[in-house]
Amino acid sequence: MDYTERERLKKEILPYIKEHLKPSRLEHTLNVTKLAIEMAEQFGADKNKAEIAALLHDMAKYEKRPGVDMNLAHSKIGAEMSKEIFGIEDEEILNAIANHTTGRAGMSTLEKIIFLADAIEPGRHYPGVEEIRRMAETDLDKACIMSLQHTINYVKEHEGWYLHPDSIEAKKYLEEHEWNQKN
Repeated sequence: MDYTERERLKKEILPYIKEHLKPSRLEHTLNVTKLAIEMAEQFGADKNKAEIAALLHDMAKYEKRPGVDMNLAHSKIGAEMSKEIFGIEDEEILNAIANHTTGRAGMSTLEKIIFLADAIEPGRHYPGVEEIRRMAETDLDKACIMSLQHTINYVKEHEGWYLHPDSIEAKKYLEEHEWNQKN
């Protein structure tokens, strides 16, 4: 994605998210975007793609779909809406949007960045977030493992909550990948 394409998309996306997101969610989205750009620069990902994916990551957060738990589904639906509304075809951007809530096995660097930026942006406050933030400064994989473990523990503490299998598979994949790199 080049600068011109990014600027065109931003001119379309910003008014859309300002209209469709609650003020607190808009602030979250802008925090995620700022952090994602910084992380992309640090870890060698395309910062233009990071900016667009971050701006769109929660675009479907308040969509209403009968019988659908939007807490998890908003990411997949957001990726589809990004295609339909903004004509985004870039699979790396779409995957980063689609997998930002659960992660997945084999995430790209951009996917890890959006996943983590969503979890650790400055407005997030939960036990362990500071440790994940520190790890994210140097090691995306370890930070993702820590964030995924936090999510797994959190969901297990709440009876009846659904733990998406992609989160378990993502953690397993990253742990195996980390082990293989050491050996």
